[in-house]
Amino acid sequence: MRTGPARIALWAFSALVGCWLIAPTLVVIPLSFTDKASLVFPPSGWSTHWYANFFTDPRWTDALFASLQVGALVAMVATALGTAAAIALTRSSSRWVKASYGLLLAPMIVPTVVVAIGVYALFLQYNLLGTVFGFVTAHTVLALPFVIIPVTASLRGFDRRLEDAALICGANRWGAIRQVTLPQIVPGVVSGALFAFVTSFDEVVVSLFIQSPYLQTLPVKMFASVTRDTDPTIAAAATLIIVFTTVLVLAATFATARRNRVR
Repeated sequence: MRTGPARIALWAFSALVGCWLIAPTLVVIPLSFTDKASLVFPPSGWSTHWYANFFTDPRWTDALFASLQVGALVAMVATALGTAAAIALTRSSSRWVKASYGLLLAPMIVPTVVVAIGVYALFLQYNLLGTVFGFVTAHTVLALPFVIIPVTASLRGFDRRLEDAALICGANRWGAIRQVTLPQIVPGVVSGALFAFVTSFDEVVVSLFIQSPYLQTLPVKMFASVTRDTDPTIAAAATLIIVFTTVLVLAATFATARRNRVR
C-alpha cells in the first residue's frame, strides 16, 4: 500500500507529540544522576548519591511506603466497588442509569481542587485528616471512574448467554458472575485496578489538603521538596516513579495479552 502525504504528515505529527510528552522524562532522568547539589541541566558529572540519599532518608522512604500502601488499598477497594457498579449499570433498566453513571464519573470532570476543599471540610469534621482510612477513601472516589470505564467496556462485549447457560446448569447468580462473567472481563478489571493504583500513587492536590506531619505520600513530599530547596533527590524520586509505573504498565499489558492468546 502506498504511503500518501497525509499519512506521512500524521506519522510526523504523532512522533512530534510523542517527543513532546517524553521530553520531561529525558530531562529528569539525567538530573537524578548529577554530581552537583542543584538541578542544573545538562549535568557536568555523574553520581548515584541522590539515589542513596533517597533510600537512606527516612522522610523519603516513609513517603514511598505510604504511597505504596495507600495505592494498593485504593486499587483493591476501587476495583471491587467499580466492578460491582459497572455490572449494575450495564444490567439495570432503570431510568436513573445515565444519571448514576454521570454521578460516578463526576470526579473526572469536577476540578480536583474543588473536590479537595470539600474532602478537607468533611474530613476535618470527622477527624480523618492524616489517616490511612482518609487517604484511601478520598483516593477511591477519584479512582472509581478509571475502574468503571474499562470494566463497562469489557461488559459491553460480554455475551450474556454464557451467564444464562450457567444459571440453567444450576449455578446461582453470584456463582455465575464469579465463575463465568468475571473471568471473561479480567482485562478490563486489571486495567481498572492499574489505573486506580496509578491515580492514587500520582495524586497530589487532594493529598496536600488531607496530609498531616505523620502521613505524607511521595507526591506530597516531592512537592514540599521542590518548593523549599533544589535537592536533586526529587529527580531520583521522580525517576523511580517513572520506572515503577512503566514496569507496572508493561507487566499488566503482557499479562493481559498472554491471557487473551491462551483464550
